[in-house]
Amino acid sequence: MKVVDKIALALIIIGAINWGLIGIFNFNLVAAIFGDMTILSRIIYGLVGVSGLWGIKLLFDD
Repeated sequence: MKVVDKIALALIIIGAINWGLIGIFNFNLVAAIFGDMTILSRIIYGLVGVSGLWGIKLLFDD
């Protein structure tokens, strides 16, 4: 597995955990750590979103 794939997978997992916390406990971990919609939290959300798209590629890799 390439380094980019590992980074993308880690960000996908972080995003999934954050969505689980939001759904179960109504707690947004990214907002709690980096602030509500600060530039840094927006970058984190963007990276998680791009990683999700990269994850589609991982589905079809051998």
